[in-house]
Amino acid sequence: MQTETKKIIQESLDALLENDSFLPDLTDRKQAFASLSAILSTPDKVHKSFLRVPLDDGSVVRIPSFRAQHNDAMGPYKGGIRFHETVNEEEVINLAFLMTLKNALHKVPFGGGKGGIEINPREFSEKELNLISRKYVRYFADVIGPDKDIPAPDMGSGEREMDWMMAEYKKVHHGTPYLGSFTGKSVVNGGSLGRREATGKGVYFTFRYLLYDYVKANEQLLAKSDNRFAKTTLSLYDRPLTMAVQGFGNVGSVAALEAYNCPLINHKIVAVSDRNVTLFNEDGLDIPALIEFTKTSRGDLPSTEQHLQNAGIKAEIKERDSLVTLPVDILVLAALENQIHEGNMKEIKARIIVEGANAPTTAQADEYLSEQGVVIIPDILANAGGVIVSYFEWLQGRETQFYTEKEVYRLLIEKMQETMDMILPQYYGDPYALRQNCFIHSVMRLSTVIYRQGKLY
Repeated sequence: MQTETKKIIQESLDALLENDSFLPDLTDRKQAFASLSAILSTPDKVHKSFLRVPLDDGSVVRIPSFRAQHNDAMGPYKGGIRFHETVNEEEVINLAFLMTLKNALHKVPFGGGKGGIEINPREFSEKELNLISRKYVRYFADVIGPDKDIPAPDMGSGEREMDWMMAEYKKVHHGTPYLGSFTGKSVVNGGSLGRREATGKGVYFTFRYLLYDYVKANEQLLAKSDNRFAKTTLSLYDRPLTMAVQGFGNVGSVAALEAYNCPLINHKIVAVSDRNVTLFNEDGLDIPALIEFTKTSRGDLPSTEQHLQNAGIKAEIKERDSLVTLPVDILVLAALENQIHEGNMKEIKARIIVEGANAPTTAQADEYLSEQGVVIIPDILANAGGVIVSYFEWLQGRETQFYTEKEVYRLLIEKMQETMDMILPQYYGDPYALRQNCFIHSVMRLSTVIYRQGKLY
């Protein structure tokens, strides 16, 4: 992953080096760009600890945990804490890097950070998870805080864990401001309305804006373009479409519900999947009914014929990993990283891929699919709703003035639309894929700030 990270940075800097209007005051451009490459391709700090946790059965375990802090030129480090058995140091470094670029792209005044605890949360009791969460705060108490590094939920964690963690932070740092120390908290505990749904809503909005709003306003311009991505977009505009959603957690289920309720695009969701199963119905799935089922099944989709019958849901049960290669027009990836890779990239049928998860498409697969004209709305653009509303939550906590849910969604859509309006004209006018366009904009903004702060030398 870190090799891909360095490649992303270098390709973006190479594109900017050829642009003489970018940082024209530099006296030695090659030396300055070499400095930028070194700064942006490596993290500022990586913190690692083994949490000592006594379990309910009397035994004691030592749990690996991490906090990576990539770059804080734009503001305090910001990023989630992942509870998952595959968490490792390289993963959190890479995700912290992506957070830096994501915040820079959307003009959110944060840097990039990421945390992780190497556990399967389903294997621990609520009491044990509470202790693990509090221990994490104690072990990393010196490096997190409202103006240092602001964690949030990620895979396997949620508002419950953020509430526990903020309470521990308040205890450790008694008498100091604490509301902004964590975001993604429950509303009653200083969280923001709309935070849980923000990422999924943002994921669907980026797709809808690209395929409906933007095309509707620029159809004639796109029709005259030889750009392969413009041709793909126009080929799908204003016709019946099929969609599949991989992952049915906070992101996938919300994005699916947004699609189900959207009257602007003629599409139907024919497949969804989770960690256990893929459900398929060529006539379209009943998304509200599936969401209701997950509320009483610890978040799992129906996985047996009896489950489907009890829930009144019509669907065919398929193997879990079959979803990504189904013959659909739109594929939403809202599960884990590396879901589309060298082994399956040539089997992908979708013409638009929306990345709700972080890094679900490998660099090799991204390059191959982009050459085929597949439109990939990358994670850095599509799934920024969570960090954007986290920023609103951080502001609300500092001001102790709280927005209505309607205000939160209005501000979120305005922020994401501003980014889309900046990126899409260039995307449809040059040969770069959308991901590379986003990276170039992010690196340009970061490089400018780093230069102005005198950190190149």
